Amino acid sequence: MPSIPQEKPLNIAIAASEAVPFAKTGGLADVVGALPQEFIKLGHRVTVLLPGYRSFSSVDQPRQTVMRCRIPTAGLPAEVVLEEVTVPVAGGLYPLRILGVRYDPYFDRPGLYQDERGDYPDNLERFVLFCRAVLHAVRFLGRSRKETVDVLHLHDWQTALCAVYLNALTQEREGLELLKTVLTLHNVGYQGVFTSEEFSKTGLPADFFTPSGLEFYGSVNCLKGGIIFSDAVTTVSPTYAKEIMTKEFGCGLEGVLANRAAGVQGITNGIDVALWNPERDPYLPACYTASDLSGKQVCKRAVQKEFGLPARNVPLLALIGRMTSQKGFDLLLDIIPELMLLNPQIAILGTGDHHLEQEFLKAKSAYPDRIAVHIGFDEGLAHRIEAGADMLVMPSRYEPCGLSQLYSLRYGTVPIVRRTGGLRDTIVPFKPSTCRRFVVGCAFDGDTAGIVRVSRAGHMAFHDTDWNEHGCFMDTSCTTICTAVSIGYRSEGVSLWCLGRNVDSPFKFGEESFRLQDIIGRKILVECEDRCKRVTSLINVPFVKGELSRVK
Repeated sequence: MPSIPQEKPLNIAIAASEAVPFAKTGGLADVVGALPQEFIKLGHRVTVLLPGYRSFSSVDQPRQTVMRCRIPTAGLPAEVVLEEVTVPVAGGLYPLRILGVRYDPYFDRPGLYQDERGDYPDNLERFVLFCRAVLHAVRFLGRSRKETVDVLHLHDWQTALCAVYLNALTQEREGLELLKTVLTLHNVGYQGVFTSEEFSKTGLPADFFTPSGLEFYGSVNCLKGGIIFSDAVTTVSPTYAKEIMTKEFGCGLEGVLANRAAGVQGITNGIDVALWNPERDPYLPACYTASDLSGKQVCKRAVQKEFGLPARNVPLLALIGRMTSQKGFDLLLDIIPELMLLNPQIAILGTGDHHLEQEFLKAKSAYPDRIAVHIGFDEGLAHRIEAGADMLVMPSRYEPCGLSQLYSLRYGTVPIVRRTGGLRDTIVPFKPSTCRRFVVGCAFDGDTAGIVRVSRAGHMAFHDTDWNEHGCFMDTSCTTICTAVSIGYRSEGVSLWCLGRNVDSPFKFGEESFRLQDIIGRKILVECEDRCKRVTSLINVPFVKGELSRVK
């Protein structure tokens, strides 16, 4: 893989509560699984730190114990074991080190955060221990391995307390005085809020339980602490970075975020394009390319068969995700009778709110040859749906970034999205006047009326022309989201096909910004140098120019 010349590669530690293939409940795991691989390809040294869940031990990789330590807890100190797994990336050219924080009383459980009864009641203690173990591990890398960590990249509330401890506790800061912290907010709706009585379990001084610290309307708020005390804060799309400053989307933290608004950067998520690749996806019954779409039709027939739907030449719509009001699943329920007038088929994969699950099962019973529902999550089935569907519906009320629409762009499936957050940033706005000439995505405002409007337009396009011409295969690579920890910037081929025409072109990184011209009727402008300078300035490291040729 090409790399950008750099004065000094960074030593990066990434701490998160989940990452594929070790543990996953949602898109966070996909991003954390892909991001370190791209940093390594850029020449940086990367270590990923995860809780030692039961699923961590079940991954078929050799593990070795590298450290044992005693972590203070609300009771007796916990004897924690640090286990190391080395995963090859980039075809085995580079090693990626994974460190699992093993403490079975907290992490050897069937679920990551909850069981069938709800959230684990000791979640605060669990992630307090994890955060303090992360800092022990970072210190261990510097002292024992002589690998001083430059940047600790934190993700969501489960790791946010790392930044607080570095500011509050002298013993945690020892040996880490030069360490920079970056906190990425994947969804501010999840904040790690606990009762005031539990504050003592954090081990923090009492003066940190104030409005200028972790106190939040009388409760403890872990994410708030991370926002305040991290050196830099990023989120997963530019629009979402603006939205969370408002009362509508800030979930009570809009004031805290506004206080450091200049330091909150929105950088759009990417995906692992090796894992999500229709040309060689092992989950598909047939692979395909932009120049040969015959395999996509095979995938459609396979999805129809797997879901028990008749093999008809009608639009196949898909919904994939958590069945919650945030994801807008209830909005689709409201308009199913109206959508059925368009005679589509709908394949639904997800789990979540029990009421919504039951309502979709009722809809399936009412329209058995046109609606199919799979309650639960199946990674392989998600890949097959992305490949086999004609359109993917994402009517989210708010969406920090979203990954399903990026998978759809990669697989030539047209996303129909509500214009919010990262969906606004990643999907070209829908225009009825141009729908019959090309489709990359359909974006709507409002609620149910917008879904019907763009679905009707998609229905017209499907029957009016060869639908295969409307697919847009797009490399929505994770290489573009090196957040706030990379002194280089690389985009490994934004491979775009529109209407069957390969419109990708070589570009340079260095003397001037690159432009991808006039894609689907609008100009996409990417200012590489400006973006790189903005990103690197967050952690006060120098911007270095370099040359980047297109990846074949």
